[in-house]
Amino acid sequence: MASLSLALIVTGMPAANAAPSAETSDRNGNTTAVARTSDGRAITNAKIAKEVTEFWTEERMASAVDLTFAGKATAAGSSIADAKPNGPAGAVAPLAPSLGSRGDVGLMVNESLAVGKVYFTTPTGGTASCSASTVASGKRRLVMTAGHCVHQGPGGQWYSNWQFVPRYRNGSRPYGTFVANSLNTRTAWINSGSYAEDMGIAIMNNGGIYGAKVVDTVGGHGLRWNYSYSVYVTALGYPSNLGGGESQYYCQGTTWNPGGQQIRMYCNMTYGSSGGPWLQEYNDSTGYGYINSVVSHGDNPGNGQFDGPYFDNDIKSLYDFAEGISPA
Repeated sequence: MASLSLALIVTGMPAANAAPSAETSDRNGNTTAVARTSDGRAITNAKIAKEVTEFWTEERMASAVDLTFAGKATAAGSSIADAKPNGPAGAVAPLAPSLGSRGDVGLMVNESLAVGKVYFTTPTGGTASCSASTVASGKRRLVMTAGHCVHQGPGGQWYSNWQFVPRYRNGSRPYGTFVANSLNTRTAWINSGSYAEDMGIAIMNNGGIYGAKVVDTVGGHGLRWNYSYSVYVTALGYPSNLGGGESQYYCQGTTWNPGGQQIRMYCNMTYGSSGGPWLQEYNDSTGYGYINSVVSHGDNPGNGQFDGPYFDNDIKSLYDFAEGISPA
């Protein structure tokens, strides 16, 4: 498919005080930090967001290292034997784009326009990438990924220059680029590296080809929590071992509980697929499903299976937290 040259328009930025100006935690185990450039400036206006998109040249994006799976879990609670849902099952329905679809952008089987690559800089100045997906919400600004794709974990820091490219393929950015306004994860991921808490949500500034909200532009997957540990899912992501991380790949299968608040599935995708969604009821014709987990970790460099956090009340708490601080 020919690469499309698209100009990024960043308009309608959220107010500067819409997200916390420093790291903040709530009593329910969620932590947020304003998104920043690699030199420490808060991304609070269109000018700074544009600098981030200009930083990510095609060369930098191509050279970004696919982030490895999350490291070894250290939290005592990450290997609890008697795993079970911690509340009633709940769901958020998927949303289609409100700005219409682009007729010149065709979908491949099991490829979703609501899934994309994220790029960010590390505290040491390196560049890295993960997978992520939009998730439906009233304010239409949320992108879901793994916790280790927004924060390094115990003793680490938040990543910077964080941007999302929906349905990236071989250098093409058919829907443009979106820059994060704030990054959010579970406090237990930051403090202990718990696999069960390896969840992240970024709140995005307006951007992309329409200068609009990300979910209005590409739609958003639904979300489910406290469902069965054994469900049939389609996992989507950008693994470095398949296609060099330049296009979406998928695995499909039935999950099971390997211990603790986690689920596992057979899949040969490795690095770069971190943060990609595990989707219940994925529909090829629409490109949407219900996010049931995200890629968290696997053996080094992968033994044909990987794990994700079981989505229980903790993901609902993080989702509500991010939606609550998101600008209108």
